[in-house]
Amino acid sequence: MSNAPIQIEGISKRYKIGQHERYLALRDLLTQTLSAPLRLFRNGSGNSQQPTADHFWAVKDVGFDVQQGEIVGLIGRNGAGKTTLLKILARITKPTSGRAWVRGRVGSLLEVGVGFHTELTGRENVYFYGSILGMQKREIEQKFDEIVEFAGVAKFIDTPLKHYSTGMQTRLAFAVAAHLEPEILLVDEVLAVGDLAFQKKCLGRMEEVSKCGRTIVLVSHQMNQIRRLCNRVVWLDNGQVRKMGPTAEVASAYETALLSREDGGQRPADGPKVKARFLRWEIAEPRNGNPHVLKSVGPVKVKFTVEVNEPLRMLHNGIGIYNAENQLLWGTATNIASLEPGVFEFVYDLAVLPLKPGPYRWRVSLYDEHRQVDVWNCCPDMLIDTEHHGHPYDGWAGLLNVPNQFAIYDEAGSRQEVRAVRGALWE
Repeated sequence: MSNAPIQIEGISKRYKIGQHERYLALRDLLTQTLSAPLRLFRNGSGNSQQPTADHFWAVKDVGFDVQQGEIVGLIGRNGAGKTTLLKILARITKPTSGRAWVRGRVGSLLEVGVGFHTELTGRENVYFYGSILGMQKREIEQKFDEIVEFAGVAKFIDTPLKHYSTGMQTRLAFAVAAHLEPEILLVDEVLAVGDLAFQKKCLGRMEEVSKCGRTIVLVSHQMNQIRRLCNRVVWLDNGQVRKMGPTAEVASAYETALLSREDGGQRPADGPKVKARFLRWEIAEPRNGNPHVLKSVGPVKVKFTVEVNEPLRMLHNGIGIYNAENQLLWGTATNIASLEPGVFEFVYDLAVLPLKPGPYRWRVSLYDEHRQVDVWNCCPDMLIDTEHHGHPYDGWAGLLNVPNQFAIYDEAGSRQEVRAVRGALWE
């Protein structure tokens, strides 16, 4: 048997539609045993193992190992089975079949803030919540100041929690949970809490935890976080493993699949008639199987189709591209003297578009005589699926994806032979 901290073999979980899972207390189990002693031997947990039409499989025959010090990401659409799998690993729920071995002290960040009491002060909740998460009183006392500083609520720490904003409660909850010192950490979408500044702080904390050699399983819909933190990714689809492997490869495949389910870039035709409007967009060159996926750094030709219904005399066209954090990465604008009614293609030729792999969004606008005619956040997003040319750690790779070559020359100008070992150093 493998000695991996987490080992999953053929895990499946079936739920009954319209019924919440019931967790049995010891008294319930004894009552069932006394009232029907043969039922437990006949049916195991009391639930029939025969699937019926009113049951569904949240997780079906999932299996993989997570090695010591590894950060594995679980990705997939809502309802794919990610949280169910984490709850099985955290021993919150039992699998219908299969087995999971979890070796080591486990910390679970599945529902941040569950266990807080609004009538207690922030200080009291730190001790209360920390105890629920398995921290000893001495451990909480040693880390108390650090927790409060991390959450940024020192001024209000002796105020009842009911007077905290939702954001303050969330920050305090994550701060307590983030200062656990387990050997295995299970994290479910808690890195999306708070504002951007606090999210960056959370990401930094997770990176610190990972560098200490702890094993982490992370669920997130934010692919930038997955790319930054995870060594390997498991893509769940309808409760089953659709793809598993290196982060860049699996994340790109997942994003491509999401784009293929979008509306194809065709803008809905509903709404009142306007002077002009954008209809659709696509990558005209280089062409590949999906007109919204870019597989090369450049050159790139992007085309936007515009419908003009009334003459435009002082037309202004703006364009910009934004990343997943809504940061403007590049923009430009063009003034056009006039445009008669018709359908036109606005084409932008870019010598290079050196963006890191991931989703991006075009934003285009039309103004006539300084009045807004149309602004469109282009749908679907553009997916960059190019080779990664940056630092092996995404947190140090920056925003751009610039192809580069490295060489060493001696004082005489002679090029030296270089044996690349960078890949091995970062493994």
